[in-house]
Amino acid sequence: MPTLFTKIINGEIPGRFVWKDDDVVAFLSIGPLSDGHTLVVPRQEIDKWTDAPAELLQKLTAVAQIVGQAQVAAFGSERAGLSIAGFEVDHLHLHVWPTNSLQDFDFSRADSNPDPTRMEANAETLRAALRTAGHGEFVPEA
Repeated sequence: MPTLFTKIINGEIPGRFVWKDDDVVAFLSIGPLSDGHTLVVPRQEIDKWTDAPAELLQKLTAVAQIVGQAQVAAFGSERAGLSIAGFEVDHLHLHVWPTNSLQDFDFSRADSNPDPTRMEANAETLRAALRTAGHGEFVPEA
């Protein structure tokens, strides 16, 4: 049975995508820790990051780094946070979000009911930052 993320990747469930390539996608989290919180996900269904091929992990972290740099530029944060929790969905994903303190790593503080208009604006802000950084070929339209 396909995972929730596979359904998002396949367009069966809506997602606010900011990155798409042959191996990896990135879309906004529906439970953001901060504006622009993004999940970097392989197209291939792999449950645990420890089971992923090294090349795929390298690609995921490379995309996460690009997204994190764009988040810092777009949202004016001090840093970009990175976490691989692996408990929410049985499909490998990296959380990347703009952060200014260690308190921003507390997943119990995630917004469980984010404003859709704000989410759309955050997605477009991040897409624009990724295009400005030279990654337009991987940035989908809204």
